[in-house]
Amino acid sequence: MSGKLLVPYVTGGIRPDWTRYVEEYARHGADMIEIGLPFSDPILDGPTIQQASHHALQQGVTVRSILDDLTGLTVDVPLIAMTYYNLVIHNPSFCADLAAAGVSGLIVPDVPIDEVDELEATATAAGVDLVLLAAPTTTPSRLAAIAQRSRRFVYAVSVMGTTGERDRLGDSALRLARELRAMTDLPVLLGFGISQPAHAVAAADAADGVVVASALMRMVLDGAGPEEIGATIAEFRAALDGVVVGVPG
Repeated sequence: MSGKLLVPYVTGGIRPDWTRYVEEYARHGADMIEIGLPFSDPILDGPTIQQASHHALQQGVTVRSILDDLTGLTVDVPLIAMTYYNLVIHNPSFCADLAAAGVSGLIVPDVPIDEVDELEATATAAGVDLVLLAAPTTTPSRLAAIAQRSRRFVYAVSVMGTTGERDRLGDSALRLARELRAMTDLPVLLGFGISQPAHAVAAADAADGVVVASALMRMVLDGAGPEEIGATIAEFRAALDGVVVGVPG
């Protein structure tokens, strides 16, 4: 890996032209793109992502409609779906449907590591990488298991709690990223609360990159179009490109 990774998020269906945000993300330097599949009871999402999901669902968006939108999309970076197990468990072909739409990764935050076997097998069979999450309160033995079984990258949650914009990164987030990096050769990405380029730079001192979600969706909900969001992604990209890659601090 030659640089720090940038993974922006968009809620599928947040606007009729939502795939243009995906295109702008890719054009301005995203390494992967996380696509939120809206769910009516998003237990880990803070108010901004909840509002984005509610807005999409009010427009009649479904998993099928989002995947149909993605099927006609051509971007040169991997797409990672994020959703909840309730949507996955009721559709036996869920992972195969993702793969058919060009989605190559899946994050399901409400499935704990000791209950992941069936989903892991289904995702692997479909050629979809199952990305696992770790939190600052995760025990060392579970951290090791998550680091071993996650695919594509390990998602390090910066705080215990829901997603959302925050003023600063806690020391526990940086400590978690360093612990995980010692356990795996996979990239370790910090998410939850990466709201500004300065946060991304701070996170990159310990992690291999960042996931940026709520800050972007707040801008979209406030009316920002694809080009404006693309310019914001470019700012995050420039900030991360200024980080010297080497031994974490």
